[in-house]
Amino acid sequence: MARATLERVEAAALALNYVPNRLAGTLAGGQSRQVAVVLPSLSNSVFADVLNGLETQLEQASHHPILGVSNYDPLHEERLVADLLSWRPAGLVIAPASSTEGTRRMLAGAGVPVVEIMDIDPAPIDMAVGLSQHAAGRAMAHYLVGRGYRRVAYVGHDISTDPRALTRKQGLERGLSEAEVTLTATVLLPGPSSVPLGREAVARLLADVPPGGLAVCFSNDDMAVGAMFHAMGVALKVPDDLALAGFNGLAIGQALPLPLTSVESRRVEIGNLAAKALLSRLEGETVARVQDVGFRLIPGATT
Repeated sequence: MARATLERVEAAALALNYVPNRLAGTLAGGQSRQVAVVLPSLSNSVFADVLNGLETQLEQASHHPILGVSNYDPLHEERLVADLLSWRPAGLVIAPASSTEGTRRMLAGAGVPVVEIMDIDPAPIDMAVGLSQHAAGRAMAHYLVGRGYRRVAYVGHDISTDPRALTRKQGLERGLSEAEVTLTATVLLPGPSSVPLGREAVARLLADVPPGGLAVCFSNDDMAVGAMFHAMGVALKVPDDLALAGFNGLAIGQALPLPLTSVESRRVEIGNLAAKALLSRLEGETVARVQDVGFRLIPGATT
C-alpha cells in the first residue's frame, strides 16, 4: 500500500474510532502480538522488576504482555494459564507456583514458546531463564559458616506453594550439613512474604531461641527487613545479638542503617533474557534451553 493511501486509511480509522480485531486476525493465520505472562505476586518489587525487563524487550519488538497474577495458588495458576492460552498468544512466560499436572500438560502442549523464569533447577518444559535457587541457598550457608556462625535458624513465609523459596531452604540445609551444622530452628508463617510477617516471625523465633551468636536466614529480603525492625524495637544489636540474611538484594534492604546481607537475583536481566528468548524462537532461531544468569552474594553489615 502506498504511503499516502496508508495515511488516509489511518486518518479515517482514527475519525471512526476504529480498533482492529486482532483476535480475528490471529484466527485467520496472523501472528498474535500478545505475550501471556503469569507471575505469582506483585506485592513487592521482585516481580515488578521482572515485568519491567520483559516489557522493555517486548515493546521494542511491538509485542505486549498480558498479565495474570496467581497469588501462589496452583489452581488459580492453572485457570490463568488455560484462559490466557485460549486467546492464542504468541508465547507464554511464567514464574511457576507449585504447578499442577494440568498446568504442566497445558504448557507442554501449548504450541507456542514457553519460558519458565527465576529457577533453573527443575528441567524446563521448553525454556528456562533464571538462577539456581539451590546454589544460592547453599552459597549463603557457606558464607554464614565462614563468618563463624554455628547457630543458624530459618524464618520464612508459607513455602508450600513457593517452590523457589523451598529450594533455597534445601540448598541452605545442604550447605550447612557440609560443615556439620544443622538448623537450630525453623519458623514458617502462613501467607505471602511481607515486612510485617517477618517482624512477627522473628519475634516468635526469639521467644524460643535465645539471641547471641544466632544467624537467621530469611526466605527473602522483605522478611529480613521486618526482623531488623523488630531488633530495633527490642534493642537487640545487629549483628552481635542477631545476624540477619535475606534473598533478592532489594533496594530497601540495602538502604537500612546496616545494609542487609543478601543474594542479588538479577531480576530485570531475567525479564530481558526471557523476552529475548521468546522473540528469537518466534523468528525461528535456535535458543538455549536453559540460561543461567547467576547470582551475587552481598556481604552486608547484618552478619
